[in-house]
Amino acid sequence: MKLTIIGCSGSFPGPDSPSSCYLLEAEGFRMLLDFGNGALGALQRHIGLYDVDAICLSHLHADHCLDLCPYHVVRTYSPHGPFGKIPVYAPADAPRRLAAAYGMPEEPGLETAFDFVRLTPGVFEVGPFAVTAARVNHPVETFGFRISHGGRSVAYSADTGESSELVRLAAGADVMLCEASYLDEPGLPPNLHLNGRQAAEHAAKAAVDSLVLTHLVPWYDPDRILGDASRGGFGGRVELARSGAVYDLG
Repeated sequence: MKLTIIGCSGSFPGPDSPSSCYLLEAEGFRMLLDFGNGALGALQRHIGLYDVDAICLSHLHADHCLDLCPYHVVRTYSPHGPFGKIPVYAPADAPRRLAAAYGMPEEPGLETAFDFVRLTPGVFEVGPFAVTAARVNHPVETFGFRISHGGRSVAYSADTGESSELVRLAAGADVMLCEASYLDEPGLPPNLHLNGRQAAEHAAKAAVDSLVLTHLVPWYDPDRILGDASRGGFGGRVELARSGAVYDLG
């Protein structure tokens, strides 16, 4: 299984990264976790434009899903297409919400390119992957994911405040992609996002092998986020996410 970070910028694209998007590959199958604004361009550095086999959307905030709209154009209006539908696992109301964002009421909805499957907590198969979805702590319906294949696993927090469910989801994972949107400062709003220290605390409780801090909001110094994580009690490897980084899990 191979993990490639396509986008890791939080809330909006930054100068060095699109918004959230992660590519998982195994046995020739390619799946995206989230498809935030700007990700479609960077994705083409790693795979062919038409090579996505499935997509999982953690929630329907723009920085996690908006590039599904231009990808509908790619799969519907390409001179080599239209291409067959691919599954999109997403929270309830995704077809309507994304069609509204696409903003072309005279056309059919995005269902011409995508087969939307409503997410619920539990385990399901997507190609060669076993995917576990669990609700995490964010103001809108949001799912964290655990992707497993060949005895290896990647846990993805999506956007969340402190969450015991995230600890259970990530338990023993090889890599934990955990959001660290805030600096570790007093007065942070509850039940919204994590800071670096809290991300490391979740990683320590879950006993993961390595922690990759992601959803890095461009107005904060990433080195401060990394420094905050050093106070979270996690003894494994910790690093900042970077667009283009590849992790070969074997």
